[in-house]
Amino acid sequence: MNHYDTFTRRDIIAGAALTAALAAAGPARAHGAPAGSVKTIDPAVDRWRGLKASVASYTLRTMPLDRAIQAIRRVGLHYVSIKDSHCPLDSSAEARKEVVEKFKAAGITPLSCGVVSMRNDEGEIRKAFEYARDLGLPTIVASPDPGALPILDRMTAEFNIRIAIHNHGPEDRKFPSPNEVWKAVQGHDPRVGLCIDVGHTARAGVDPSACMRRYRDRLFDCHFKDISAISQRGNTVEGGRGVLDMRAMLQALLDIRYAGLLSFEYEKDAMDPIPGLAETIGYSKGLLAGR
Repeated sequence: MNHYDTFTRRDIIAGAALTAALAAAGPARAHGAPAGSVKTIDPAVDRWRGLKASVASYTLRTMPLDRAIQAIRRVGLHYVSIKDSHCPLDSSAEARKEVVEKFKAAGITPLSCGVVSMRNDEGEIRKAFEYARDLGLPTIVASPDPGALPILDRMTAEFNIRIAIHNHGPEDRKFPSPNEVWKAVQGHDPRVGLCIDVGHTARAGVDPSACMRRYRDRLFDCHFKDISAISQRGNTVEGGRGVLDMRAMLQALLDIRYAGLLSFEYEKDAMDPIPGLAETIGYSKGLLAGR
C-alpha cells in the first residue's frame, strides 16, 4: 500500500459501493432523506481534470486490433498510444489509415505511437516518421540511439512531429531516467523531448513527480503505472497496490497543465490485462476526485 496516500484504496472502494447502493435505492426522498441530500455527478464534468487519459496499447499486446479497441472502450477511455502489435511498422499507408478509422469509429483518438526503437540510420528513422504521419499522430514515443539525435532534429522539422524519448530504467544504458534524456536533448529541436515512464523512473532511483515538474517544457508523453518496489526488481502491479505516490504524480501533471497523453501502461497479466488495467484507471480517477 502506498503510505503517502491518506485517501486510501479502501476509501475509494467504499465510496464506489455507496454510490452504487444509492443508485440502486432510487431517490433519497423515498427513504425519508431531505431533497437534494444525495450528491450527484454532472455527466458533463471532466473527471480527468483536463488530463488526456489514454491506454498504451502495449498493455493489450496479446489482443488483435478489434479486441483491443473493445477493451479500451470497456475501461471508458477515449485516447490511445498505438503499439506496433496493433499497426505494424511495415504496414502500408492504406492499412494505417484503416487502423485509425477503426479507433475513431469507436470514439478513440490515437495521439502517439511507440515505443519505437531507432538506430542511427536516417532511412530507418524516416520510415518511423512516415508511419506516424500516415496515422496522423503528433508524437512518436521512441528509444533512439543517442547518436541519432541530429537526424531527429531534421525529421521533426520536416514532418512537424514530436519525439518523446522513453526512459527504460536501470537496465537501459542509454536513458535509464528522464535526467539522462533531458541532458541529451539540450541544444536540439524543441520538438525532441521526453516520455516519462514513471515505473522505470522510480526503479532508477529518481522521483517521477519531480521530473514532471523539472522537465515540463519538453514532456510530451507519460507512461503511467504502479510498481511493486523501488528497485531494479520492481514490477508493474495494479494501481494503489504498489509503492508509487500516484496522487503526487497526478498532482504534478495538473500543476504543470500537462497537455500530452497520460497513457496507462499495465504490463502485468499480458493474457488477461483488463481487470488490472481497469483497477488502475479507477484508482487514479478516485485520487483525482479526492484531491
